[in-house]
Amino acid sequence: MAKIVSQRSFRVMGVITIAAVFFLIFVGGVVRASGAGMGCPDWPKCFGRWIPPTDVSQLPSDYQEVYAHRGYADTEFNAFKTWTEYVNRLIGASIGLLIFVTLVLSFAYWPTDRVVVAASLASFVLVGFNGWLGSVVVATNLVPVIITLHMVAALLVVGTLIYAVARSRRADGVTEVVQASTAIPWLIGVSLALSFVQLVLGTQVREQVDEIAKALGEAQRASWANQFGKAFLAHRSLSILIFVANAALAARIIRSTSPGSALRNSAFALMGIIVAEILAGVLLYYAGMPAALQPLHLLLSALLFGAQFYILIIYRMAQKEPAQSVRNEVLA
Repeated sequence: MAKIVSQRSFRVMGVITIAAVFFLIFVGGVVRASGAGMGCPDWPKCFGRWIPPTDVSQLPSDYQEVYAHRGYADTEFNAFKTWTEYVNRLIGASIGLLIFVTLVLSFAYWPTDRVVVAASLASFVLVGFNGWLGSVVVATNLVPVIITLHMVAALLVVGTLIYAVARSRRADGVTEVVQASTAIPWLIGVSLALSFVQLVLGTQVREQVDEIAKALGEAQRASWANQFGKAFLAHRSLSILIFVANAALAARIIRSTSPGSALRNSAFALMGIIVAEILAGVLLYYAGMPAALQPLHLLLSALLFGAQFYILIIYRMAQKEPAQSVRNEVLA
């Protein structure tokens, strides 16, 4: 009984941690959209303090000169930006603790499936690496390439956690039954490949947005979209292919699984995420780049990756059955 409780605790904690990482990605989007990335010009402290100031009067009168000598010539205290970035760091540290607890709980699977433990350990190492990347982001004053690596590392953390939780289902004897299909594997591959290319293009668009924001300022936010270049056109056009590929994947999964299965539910969730992401992108372009939608668009792209990766893992671990047997189960 203790073993069962411990394994259930691992799955619950794993799901909570995955949700927390997605929340951190959203908060990171808020930090970037609000221009708060350098709200704390040092790391791990913030303006030399473990608890940052709430007013400029709490800083030395020459603080701007001090940070200018450190390479941050444009440092100017802003309580909102400082605390936005500081809360981002606190959430990141909290997730590190959650992943550590997840790792400890994963040892319940040591006798039956040590891959669950290995995946949990990988996520713990990756979150430490991503924390270090966060310090590099500050040290390099928001170099776009480092910010992109920071995001990719967060997705790797999500991927390893998803794999650990999904793998634990198999260790507990829970397996999907799915119609054997040659189409599903390559549709998953195509969908993931297109999403990766879209992520790269989205990063380039994001860099353009940062440059346009610096040139025009927040007051001209409504005209930012008029300055977009070829990367945006490719990003927008590719969204059509992504929708078609994932719709084909979802349709094939729905035909190959029984009602209520994890794979079928994931297919429905996948399409919901894609539709929401496309709508967010359309509103960003035609509604004058509202700041609230930028982090939401980022979160939806991360959720899309998570859904696709989960489908990949579950399908690879599923029990393949002939077409007729699954069809009979669906009709029943």
